[in-house]
Amino acid sequence: MIAEGAEVVCLDNLISGELAHIAHLRGHPKFQFVEHDVASPIQLDGVDAVFHLASPASPNPDSQKSYIAHPVETALANSQGTHELLKLAERNGAGFLFASTSEAYGDPLEHPQRETYWGNVNPIGIRSCYDESKRFGEALSMAFFRSHGVKARIVRIFNTYGPRCDVLDGRVVPAFIGQALAGLPLTVHGDGSQTRSLCYVSDLVDGLWRMMNEPRTCGDVVNLGNPEEHTVLEFAELIRKLCGSESRIVFEGLRADDPTRRRPDIAKAQALLGWNPTVPLIDGLERTIQWCREQPA
Repeated sequence: MIAEGAEVVCLDNLISGELAHIAHLRGHPKFQFVEHDVASPIQLDGVDAVFHLASPASPNPDSQKSYIAHPVETALANSQGTHELLKLAERNGAGFLFASTSEAYGDPLEHPQRETYWGNVNPIGIRSCYDESKRFGEALSMAFFRSHGVKARIVRIFNTYGPRCDVLDGRVVPAFIGQALAGLPLTVHGDGSQTRSLCYVSDLVDGLWRMMNEPRTCGDVVNLGNPEEHTVLEFAELIRKLCGSESRIVFEGLRADDPTRRRPDIAKAQALLGWNPTVPLIDGLERTIQWCREQPA
């Protein structure tokens, strides 16, 4: 966005974020960082677009940055935080984009998942602080669209990976890369037959930008993700090979409410946004592995 000439104000309470991830932007005349919890009132003027990306998103019970470690903060970021940001968009007449999640579909009974599918979600499970607050954030966004005229749209983001990922967050790519580079066993939950569809981060950002700038998406929801589907075991074997690692693969119990299949139907994104993911899996993984190699141990 900065490259397009926009001025960017980044709000983050750093529960799951890292200042190191924006080090290349600090000091840029068109970038401002403010440490702030989006669940608190926000006073900004002259805002043209609001991207609500705030929420812990890792399901790793062993990570202090996960939504398992911060269930209340996660629920509030996607509920009260959504309310505060919608009010900010309304006051400024700004476009609003709510970053929802494929977890809104839960452990889906429909495959691949289309935007018309209502989901199969456990409303009181250990992941519900994330899943259900995202679903509420969608409902609140639509309420502001219908009753307040806010130019709100919703994106359901499927598994995304790339540089600046957190190797401790428990998701497939960073977890396997971190383990492989450290010579540790690669941990597969269950038998590895559950599937994921991985989208490289630059493709996702392109989709978010198109979504915000397409008037026809106001009051609508669109999937963004790569429909190329593989099993978790296949990802483990591929990442181990690309890392040149001799780590063994070990199997542990499935995590509670972990979806068994995940693949987006992106026909709507293709039709409305002219969007398709363009970065091949091998290229994206190699870029991510190289970035991880360059980080301090």
